[in-house]
Amino acid sequence: MDNLLELLRHRRSTRKFMETEISPELVEKLMQAALMSPASKSSNPWQFILVDQREMLSALSNCKKAGSKPIENCSLAVVVIADPEKSDVWVEDTSIASIYLQLEAEDLGLGSCWIQIRNRQNAEGEDSEVVVKRLLEIPDNFRVESIIVIGMKEVSKSPYDLDNLSWEKVHIGKFNINE
Repeated sequence: MDNLLELLRHRRSTRKFMETEISPELVEKLMQAALMSPASKSSNPWQFILVDQREMLSALSNCKKAGSKPIENCSLAVVVIADPEKSDVWVEDTSIASIYLQLEAEDLGLGSCWIQIRNRQNAEGEDSEVVVKRLLEIPDNFRVESIIVIGMKEVSKSPYDLDNLSWEKVHIGKFNINE
């Protein structure tokens, strides 16, 4: 896309994907975007685990009580982790990297969805982060923020309607509850 606002209008969460592999060239572009994301004090505490094996995607899809099923049918899951010793704002740093990844996916014509892991539990009440760390053999000192699922969109959603933006959430100069 040539225009960031148009890209943002069209980027919608995709939860259903076609059974299509993502080419190594597109995966490289996705990771370039993630690796270019800013981080506090250039600490770059994030790291990324790429998962495309069906068995592992299926296992990861059970890491949460609800909302993780798109992992099972995506072409690529990018597990976004960080070393909290490198940055006290690792949550923000990994969040920025996650959205950079999603924006690049949209720009490449791919769909994506953020699967929140931190502070979530699976159906048995086990911490989702613990489940993901066990499955992917992530060292204890790392934290898991999200899993970004990516693939060819099975269906495309309509872009955001600019007439329906919540302009009442914008305050000028100071917070004004009456506006």
